[in-house]
Amino acid sequence: MNNSVMIQIPGTTANCGPGFDAIGIACTVYNDFELTFHDSSRLVIEVDGEGKETIPTDEKNIAYQAVLDLLRKINHQIPGMTIKMFNRIPLSRGLGSSAAAIVAGLVAANELTGQSLSKQQLLDIATSIEGHPDNVAPAIYGGVTINVCRDGATECLRIIPPKPLLMVVAVPDFILSTKAARQVLPKQVPLQDAVFNVSRSALLTGAFCTGEYRHLSAAMDDRLHQPYRQQLVPGMPEVLRAAFDAGAFGSALSGAGPCLIAFCDQNADHIGQCMVDAFQANGITASCMVLSIDTDGAKRI
Repeated sequence: MNNSVMIQIPGTTANCGPGFDAIGIACTVYNDFELTFHDSSRLVIEVDGEGKETIPTDEKNIAYQAVLDLLRKINHQIPGMTIKMFNRIPLSRGLGSSAAAIVAGLVAANELTGQSLSKQQLLDIATSIEGHPDNVAPAIYGGVTINVCRDGATECLRIIPPKPLLMVVAVPDFILSTKAARQVLPKQVPLQDAVFNVSRSALLTGAFCTGEYRHLSAAMDDRLHQPYRQQLVPGMPEVLRAAFDAGAFGSALSGAGPCLIAFCDQNADHIGQCMVDAFQANGITASCMVLSIDTDGAKRI
């Protein structure tokens, strides 16, 4: 046995302001993942690009763990394998690097075992590993996804906005773990804050469905996580304000951060520079990426 497959997986941005753990978008920054099954019992993992010095190259590797989860799910014999990861998604920055690794392992293993599981089944496994669907769903399906966990399964509605939309991502030069970003969140919130986010999430979804992006400024307001997490991202209010003043429709913390993301349909480079400058004014070095919406999700290449 000597079977090999290469998978391309998009990065993702989640929450988009009010859609905490529910809304995600696939972005045009990609990791490539090569999986080879072979007859020996050896495990070889090679990492190149983002995370080369820090990502585990043994059994603790999250992509390898995802491969094992799928093989066990379908009662497939565990073969020897070689994994090669070519990473471009910034690590621990709020662009779905862990979700990309999980999805890569699941999709690659599914390809090599005859595509026995559907995308829905892959999503359910990925959500159980990740703990929430907002990054893994768009990584699998592409586009904008609205995700709900119900009775042990994940329901996912995929949206392709009718008008072009750019995402300007300011990437600060420090990492922030999702665990640390969750630890600052309260266990309970006032009713009025919950109502505030419900209305904004509905408006956000409507704006993506119709292309009425002028609503994104109000739609990206949030009271559930961003006010608590901004203490972890120096200059966050100033950077978000700089994006809006430069012409962005709206801006938000990307996932758990520390990346900040602005949405626009023009002047992306100018908006990005203003965001980088605002970070710099707060003592943080940052770079900028201009992305669009990936519509394919994870795919074989």
